[in-house]
Amino acid sequence: MPGLDLPKSKLDVFRQKVYIIIYGVNTRAGKAFDIGLLVAILISVVTIMAETVEGIDHLYHKELTILEWIFTVVFSLEYALRIFVSKKPLKYIFSFYGLIDLLSLLPMFLSIFFKGSHILSSLRILRLLRIFRVFRLGEFIAESSKLKVALLASRAKISVFLFTVLVIAILIGTLMYYIEGPANGFTSIPRSVFYTIVTLTTVGYGDMVPVTPLGQFLSMLLMVTGYGIIAVPTGIVGVEIAKEIKRSENESKSDLHNRLNGIVCAHCNKEGHHNDAEFCYRCGHRLDT
Repeated sequence: MPGLDLPKSKLDVFRQKVYIIIYGVNTRAGKAFDIGLLVAILISVVTIMAETVEGIDHLYHKELTILEWIFTVVFSLEYALRIFVSKKPLKYIFSFYGLIDLLSLLPMFLSIFFKGSHILSSLRILRLLRIFRVFRLGEFIAESSKLKVALLASRAKISVFLFTVLVIAILIGTLMYYIEGPANGFTSIPRSVFYTIVTLTTVGYGDMVPVTPLGQFLSMLLMVTGYGIIAVPTGIVGVEIAKEIKRSENESKSDLHNRLNGIVCAHCNKEGHHNDAEFCYRCGHRLDT
């Protein structure tokens, strides 16, 4: 019958408690778990980075390897628990965070068969994106959405701009190959185009340097043009961001109370309550915030 609490087995109670700890951020245990997880992720990434430093790896290779495996086992258990307590395991497995969690585990196990692949475990740094959920930094997510909308709105203009730059790079690269030639390091048109793009972007590796006066003059024009080109995409995206901000400011603020937070009901595990909600909309129990 509706509204009737059915008796729960010990396994159900255990799953409910673990679910609240792992997925909830409104309880002390849940927040402590998430903060501890973020710290462990950060330390594990630092461990992987330290292994690539020759002096440190030479002295502490065995210790670093053991640490990496300890973190991998801990994260594997956490991943298994997330699947076990989730109401919709497949939804978690194929979600953004679920895929990131899995990808952060695979490199270490693959290193058994492919030497050196464990370095890719540094992908688990992406798991730190959970910090926005843990500390309820919803406004940062909202700002990133505005940037996403602005970039999508600018994609046509940016595509035309990039295509134009590519055409210019190929044309000038061909000229540089003809003017300088293989004797001065411009051994092919693709290599000359590489030099053109590097010069346009003001990177300038210095591995290829024009020698002839005409080549130097053309390179000088490329450098000056590069500074102007940098400003174009910035202006395009900037205009779209300004439009998006203005549109957001013009929206009615009456829906403020309808925004959802990360609070999980301790009684029925339902999440996604309104910011001003005091009671769970599913079971009616008071929310502990």
